[in-house]
Amino acid sequence: MIDFHDKVAIITGGTRGLGRAIAMRMARGGATIALNYRRDEASAQATLEEIRAFAPRSILVKADMEIDAEARVLIERTADALGRLDILVFNAAATAFKPLLAAKPHNLTRTFNLSVGGFVATVQAASKVMSDGGRILMISGIDSMRYLPGHGVLGAAKAALEALVRDFAFELGPRAITVNGVNFGMIDSDSSRLYFGDDFARVMRATAERSALGRAPELDEVAAVACLLCAPEAGYLTAQTIMVDAGLTLASPLAE
Repeated sequence: MIDFHDKVAIITGGTRGLGRAIAMRMARGGATIALNYRRDEASAQATLEEIRAFAPRSILVKADMEIDAEARVLIERTADALGRLDILVFNAAATAFKPLLAAKPHNLTRTFNLSVGGFVATVQAASKVMSDGGRILMISGIDSMRYLPGHGVLGAAKAALEALVRDFAFELGPRAITVNGVNFGMIDSDSSRLYFGDDFARVMRATAERSALGRAPELDEVAAVACLLCAPEAGYLTAQTIMVDAGLTLASPLAE
């Protein structure tokens, strides 16, 4: 387990799915966590109770990453309440899954405001309070580099985030603050099950068959890589988006 003692981490979208898995691993490692959520009070409270078993000073901070002012207040409120900020994990995302030819202006506005605008706002605010040597991590998705029906708007937003990671890394590098991303293949999460519906089991089987390891990932395995990028020892790794998919995106289209 990575040692995160005396570290304070904000995790947007941190009460469900991959965000929750990252929060749990960091808390077990000793970090105090600010769990951001938008509206699911029940999941937020349940996750906070589990987190506090390892990190009793952890808090919930409700904020909508689509709204610039709320994204910035999230950072300020956390720094005020917990006294510092060492790690920012930007995991929040939302979109309307529809073909690009059917996408409405408000679909683009919401997706980009939340993903791209929210990331820029939180990093800008974090840069004012984050300790030198801090860590910033963006959670991307396979739709940034592969076609998925209905993912055109979100895929474009995720690709933009991967570009922003590189620029922020150079702007914050003189302070030894690293900025990285994590991308991944298919994972078993609420959002994946909702999107694929009755086709979810087939998609996961296909993922296992095409990966180099012959299996689908555990959610905690992706979270472990995310935490590795935020570790104190990862100080020379920056400006990268790491693909955690067991070679899925490199597999030959001719494979049986």
